[in-house]
Amino acid sequence: MAFEGLSDRLQDIFKKLRGKGKITEDDVNAAMREIRLALLEADVNFKVVKDLVARIKERAVGQEVLASLTPGQQIVKIVHDEMTALMGGTESKLVLSSHTPMVIMTVGLQGAGKTTTVAKLAKSLVKQGRRPLLVAADIYRPAAIKQLQVLGEQINIPVFTMGQSNPVDIARKSMDYARANNRDIVILDTAGRLHVNEELMNELKQIQAQVKPDEILLIVDAMTGQDAVNVAESFNEQLGLTGVILTKLDGDTRGGAALSVKAVTGCPIKFIGMGEKLDALEVFYPDRMASRILGMGDILSLVEKAQANFDEKKAREMERKIRQQEFTLEDFMQQMQQVRSMGPLQDLLSMIPGMDKQLKGMQGEFDEKEVYKIEAIIQSMTPAERRDPGIINGSRKKRIARGSGTKVQEVNRLLKQFEESKKMMKQLTDMTGKKGKKGMPMRFPF
Repeated sequence: MAFEGLSDRLQDIFKKLRGKGKITEDDVNAAMREIRLALLEADVNFKVVKDLVARIKERAVGQEVLASLTPGQQIVKIVHDEMTALMGGTESKLVLSSHTPMVIMTVGLQGAGKTTTVAKLAKSLVKQGRRPLLVAADIYRPAAIKQLQVLGEQINIPVFTMGQSNPVDIARKSMDYARANNRDIVILDTAGRLHVNEELMNELKQIQAQVKPDEILLIVDAMTGQDAVNVAESFNEQLGLTGVILTKLDGDTRGGAALSVKAVTGCPIKFIGMGEKLDALEVFYPDRMASRILGMGDILSLVEKAQANFDEKKAREMERKIRQQEFTLEDFMQQMQQVRSMGPLQDLLSMIPGMDKQLKGMQGEFDEKEVYKIEAIIQSMTPAERRDPGIINGSRKKRIARGSGTKVQEVNRLLKQFEESKKMMKQLTDMTGKKGKKGMPMRFPF
């Protein structure tokens, strides 16, 4: 998971500070040395690290901090504020102009996941009520055009292609196609190279001159660390970028690119890729990312994920079933699947403040595979057994275990967990009353 190493190091540093009743300037200096090392190991640009640490230190050694009752907590707040400012301060939105079609030109090197990210971006725009057109302007990479067509079919968005024609002509004619077919946004998937070169830049400049894009977004792989910042700097000098999309931020990346790119290039990060699925593109919020890095969680993003993935009508029906003791194993499985659609459970739990430490303390006990095992057990039951687990006797348990590739003990454990969950949810609904806040029903993930 991104920033894991940096997050652990910083949290250990702050734990030492919080443990002191009084903090001296020497304590701050020692902490700053450790923070500097942690950031450099996370592949943050060395000039960025130098400036960031200097700003933190200047604020942290102020009399109002050292003389306060909670100096450790105040230093954590200073680090959070400075990290947030470093990554751009506030969310940087796409410039969705009123003229149509507006043009988003995506650029980048090969291997960054550019074509997939283009499809993700288009899907997110459809959710905002826009009508995008994908344009296959990468004529060099084998199967690039076909890949975009397949992705377009998956998300039901048209793809404009002219085969191996000149990319500049493709871009120009795509505008005419968009106007004729009532498409209000054109997203250009341009060619990439293995490295920045003059030939690539000349082609991109010609496309830029032809269609005059409203947005030029660089798509870079966060796994490349400091190299991602160097690539961003090169593209920005040549094209004048309006923003950056960092991909693969869910992987085992040190995170230096996210902390460096805005400070080095002046270009804001607008989106981050957090998985392979076509809805795994998130708006980048500097303050929320700073909170994640410092182990403070990210409750706002968790709530937004839940709102996007939970159906209001189904939530009300589920609450009714819980209240009237009609909640079945089928409902139980459906709720699990809804939560899983929000992303990996470990990532979701890490958004809850302090939960990342709890997960690490479990030393391997947390295993997402258990969720799939539960689904397999429930799917091996008959509809009658799912509706009324009370009829599941010994012979039925053996059949269910064989069908799901599990053991009878695991079937017993699931049935016990289900009964306990029903009781707990019934108690919660009784405590909260018929309605949650603002007339909304309470939602239960399991």
